Amino acid sequence: MTGLVSNTIEHFTYVGLFLTLVLCGLGLPVPEELPLLTGGFLAYHGITQYPTTLAISFVGVMAGDNSLFFLGRRFGSSILRYLGFVRPDYRQRIERLKMFMDRHGNMTIFYARFLAGVRALVYLTAGSAGMTPRRFVVYDALGAIISVPLAVSIGYFFGNQIDLAIRYIGGFDRVVLMAASVSIIIYLLHLLLGTSRNERGTA
Repeated sequence: MTGLVSNTIEHFTYVGLFLTLVLCGLGLPVPEELPLLTGGFLAYHGITQYPTTLAISFVGVMAGDNSLFFLGRRFGSSILRYLGFVRPDYRQRIERLKMFMDRHGNMTIFYARFLAGVRALVYLTAGSAGMTPRRFVVYDALGAIISVPLAVSIGYFFGNQIDLAIRYIGGFDRVVLMAASVSIIIYLLHLLLGTSRNERGTA
């Protein structure tokens, strides 16, 4: 009887973890790192199995990300028409956004996986801008292969210091954000310097 109860709790925990991660991907105002850390924490206490928690977490994260991406593909045109009506200059911005996604969409999707509060907007925009599903899935999965095991493992191995684990995750997000910002600044400087050289050469 005790084993049946334990198995039932374990299975419902997996379902709850999966659904929470899907909802986080769709815009639930909860950082997905929180349920991932919680999943690792529960595995630490033996309520769930660590390998199964990793697998469920990865599938849940990918399901949420792809749901938002396909919502962008399906309803993106309606959203863009509305924004174009509100702001006449928005169509030009969307065209520039599409060009940016064509050139730099891969790394944008990859880096967004590590940035809470940014990834949902990026994934919705990627769908609206016409990024191919295969391209999105590949680079989102590459990011998730790193971010999901990292968060779950911190909750698991630091189970007795969960507050420290949360601070660690926050610090990791800041490091990635700083690295991405520096990369963007360097790229923009490169463009500006290249444009200046071309103008001088033309003159």
